[in-house]
Amino acid sequence: MSWINLNALWKIVVVGLLAGAGLPAVFAIGMWALNLGRKPATVSATTGSADVPGKEESILGGSSTGLVIGAVCFLIFLAGIAFGIYYIVSGA
Repeated sequence: MSWINLNALWKIVVVGLLAGAGLPAVFAIGMWALNLGRKPATVSATTGSADVPGKEESILGGSSTGLVIGAVCFLIFLAGIAFGIYYIVSGA
């Protein structure tokens, strides 16, 4: 089986898993973290209008911990994209 380069094959699999499934997973975790601490909206049976708890809150999220986790996840995501673009442009 000398025609299969196992060293190159495992590198391709690892990079494919990290970029193909890892970056979208990090992005999803960031989106989930931004929603931490938010209370779901409830609809009133009598008026039919939505009662949104914490409507006066900022638009950034429910908790500061979720905001920090989300920001870190998004920075990792953007760094992965930037590295991929750099790698393609540099011709490495």
